[in-house]
Formats: sequence, C-alpha cells, structure tokens
Amino acid sequence: MIDDVLGPSLDVLFCGINPGLLSEATGHHFARPGNRFWPALHLSGFTPRLLAPAEQHLLPSYGLGITNVVARASAKASELTRQELVEGGVRLAELVAEVRPKTLAVLGVSAFRTAFAVPRASIGPQEAKIGETPVWVLPNPSGLNAHWTLAGIADELRRLRAAL
Repeated sequence: MIDDVLGPSLDVLFCGINPGLLSEATGHHFARPGNRFWPALHLSGFTPRLLAPAEQHLLPSYGLGITNVVARASAKASELTRQELVEGGVRLAELVAEVRPKTLAVLGVSAFRTAFAVPRASIGPQEAKIGETPVWVLPNPSGLNAHWTLAGIADELRRLRAAL
C-alpha cells in the first residue's frame, strides 16, 4: 500500500485509480517513468517546476494531495474488479468527508463511472458532488492510455486549475 499524500486546506485531492507495481515498490504515486501525471501537473501550472515522484511530499505545500480509488497495486487498472472499485468509491467518499478538499479530481473516467455508479460521466466537472465537494474527472495519465497525449492531459488539468 502507498500512503495518501494529504495536508490541511487542500485545493485539489487528486485520485488515481490504483498504484502500479513500480509505485508499490517505491512508495511513490505515479512512479512509472511513462506516467504523465507529474509532467502534466507542472505544464498545467499546478507546480512551479517538474516534481519527481519522490518529491510527492511537497504537494501539500501547493494545496494538493494524492490518493487512489483502490489501494491494491496491479500492472494494469483493468485487473481490478468491479467490487474493488465500488468499495474504493465508498472509502474515497469517507476520505473526502474527512479531509474536505475544495475539489476532488479523479484521474480515470472508467474507474469513476464504476466506483460512483455514474455510467455517463465524461471528462470535466461533474454534476454530482461527493458530500459538499465538487468532482472533476480527468484523463488517466498512465502511459497505457494512448487516447490522451501529455498536452491533452495538461490542458484538462489547466481547465481544472482555471476553475478553482
């Protein structure tokens, strides 16, 4: 398991689907070199420089945090069961109620659809909230997600940042 990166007064709590095997081995979120989370975070203006996964502890100083829908690591998110995603959605809702970020940003539309039973969810702001917290769905930054480029992911993160 990888510890959540949390802090007081988070502007955005980013939520990945689940840790990859390298993330599990290192203890750092989005640790695989082909993952585009860290570059997109910087290109969108959320961080003043490109952070390495080992610098995830700096995120709360920027008002940012990271968690996952499912704690279990896997080589691919497709290895997760529907039940794991649904249970992860319940846990995530509890975490959001406790931490109270200004926005929850879920990085993966398919996982969000399953975890929260919103089959028609799309990228961008969602109508439904988790408690009082607005939700944005962002593209999965995994290098395995060939539908999105780094520039496209950064653009979506930039849209979120502008909405804050």
